[in-house]
Amino acid sequence: MTVKDNAAVIQLFDLLESRYAMRVIWALSDGHPQTFRLLQDSVGGVTPNTLNTRLKELRAARLVDHSGNGYRLTSQGTELARRLVDVQQFAGKWSQHQARVATTLAHAHPVGT
Repeated sequence: MTVKDNAAVIQLFDLLESRYAMRVIWALSDGHPQTFRLLQDSVGGVTPNTLNTRLKELRAARLVDHSGNGYRLTSQGTELARRLVDVQQFAGKWSQHQARVATTLAHAHPVGT
């Protein structure tokens, strides 16, 4: 990976690490435009100010767009959301593995013995 590639990854991760950014992308990943209010409900727990800030950042990054019907992912945002499905699948497998390891450790070293 080149220095330029690393910089691009870091730039994308910095954006996605912003609070609620990935939740916004995930909420819009079904392809249906959402109004601000509906998106706020879909994301859950986000204040209007924070959501507004995230939407501005995601729009500036050309991952989210706004039309008369509401907010939606751009083609790049849709591609990112598709790739997040791979992360979701990995997370499921990883979580199952973590649970198996924890169970194995609990049986190998019972508490109070």
